[in-house]
Amino acid sequence: MADRLNGYRILILETREEAQFSRLLTEQGANVLQCPMFAIHDAPDPAPIEAWIRRCIEKPFDDLVLMTGEGLRRLMKVVRRVGVEQEFIGALSKVRKFARGPKPGRALREIGLEPQVTTEKPTSEGVIEMLSRIDLKGHRLGLQLYPDKDHSALIGAIKAQGAEVDTVLPYVYDPKAADANIVAAIDEMAEGRIDAIALTNLGQVRRLFEAARACGSEDRLRQGLDRTSIASVGPAVSGELASHGLRTDIAPANDAYFMKPLISAMAVALAKHPPRVGTR
Repeated sequence: MADRLNGYRILILETREEAQFSRLLTEQGANVLQCPMFAIHDAPDPAPIEAWIRRCIEKPFDDLVLMTGEGLRRLMKVVRRVGVEQEFIGALSKVRKFARGPKPGRALREIGLEPQVTTEKPTSEGVIEMLSRIDLKGHRLGLQLYPDKDHSALIGAIKAQGAEVDTVLPYVYDPKAADANIVAAIDEMAEGRIDAIALTNLGQVRRLFEAARACGSEDRLRQGLDRTSIASVGPAVSGELASHGLRTDIAPANDAYFMKPLISAMAVALAKHPPRVGTR
């Protein structure tokens, strides 16, 4: 598939794994425009995170649910700062580990561990569905959360199965830091200078509209999306697009909701017309 995207200008909004996605696209010859959707910062108060880590070490959980790879990496940053890396990894090795999609699994492998179970659907609903098939009665379950999401349904579902839930939120978002980048990307689409926008999680769609409304640019955003091929990594993103009255032009095959299949689908779809900017 080398060079199959040569000359095509692709807008990506991925933040946590922006570098990897950009590299994969660039390897196929794409001209990648990166637009961070928000800045990520460590949680402002480290005390609750340090306490959660100590609880995990002193009495390892029965189960651990990792919602994001970024969450584990931020936890490891705190772990290393307080000097308990060996103890923490040792505690995690004793825990049954659940990953919400492939990204937390990759973060686990960075510290020499593997998830026992990965959700088929990388959503909170997918986690609830996965855990509903497991007996959690009397279990202590560690749950790594991520910002700007109401997790009450997930926590309630786990507690309803008889488990004690111990949550940790190791990072926060700063959306205002990226608003100028988003407006600039909207302008690029509206001026017809983008061949495709690649969306890898539904939060990106929400942030696009949030930033556009805050800057009075929602009409211009819709104008830009009308002129740009919209690539969605899977049904969760496509559903969010539909809720805003938007279409999905490109999507990977069923059950292949990952970056590489998305890139393959983009290469096939975009080859049907020449790139707007650049040459093959």
